[in-house]
Amino acid sequence: MGSLTICDHPLIQHKLTYIRDLNTNTKDFRELVDEVATLMAYEITRDVPLADTQVQTPVAAAQGRIISGRMLGLIPILRAGLGMVDGILKLLPAAKVGHIGLYRDPQTLKPVEYYVKLPTDVQERLLIVIDPMLATGGTANAAIELLKRRHCTQIKLMCLIASPEGVAAVNAAHPDVDIFVAAVDERLNEHGYIVPGLGDAGDRLFGTK
Repeated sequence: MGSLTICDHPLIQHKLTYIRDLNTNTKDFRELVDEVATLMAYEITRDVPLADTQVQTPVAAAQGRIISGRMLGLIPILRAGLGMVDGILKLLPAAKVGHIGLYRDPQTLKPVEYYVKLPTDVQERLLIVIDPMLATGGTANAAIELLKRRHCTQIKLMCLIASPEGVAAVNAAHPDVDIFVAAVDERLNEHGYIVPGLGDAGDRLFGTK
């Protein structure tokens, strides 16, 4: 079973509170999401493998460690996932970025695919699928399944807020995928929104509602 990591660092929880607040304007909301994504990137890369190396300081030779192994890839789910990408790239500037376009049908709550653009070497990378909200789990599961159909084998999922139902759905469909969130909330309501959640992340990021 994939692990669930709740990133409970005080800075993350502080900023998440203001992200939730309906009085937070679009500019501040966008900046806060960016900052939390940067902080969460520390946690999601905690087990990235290192290799020993040697460098020359101004004084003497020094032993050090550098990241080795698989290269990284960021896969935001459009459109809300875009709001977290720049924050992660501040720490992982060499990561390639692919995009998966999915929207949730308001009647069936099922994901509908409309756009896919991935790095040519996507199968060789450790992939971080990014979506601020893990609600029903349908969109995340569809994105992960799409990547697996393209022979991607090392995938993690990063979200700001999850519902218990969404976590359970991803664990059931993709038990090999580790999930990283800033909070797991109470439940889903009858419209498939996380309670208490933060509303529609895409609308709040882009000021469209």
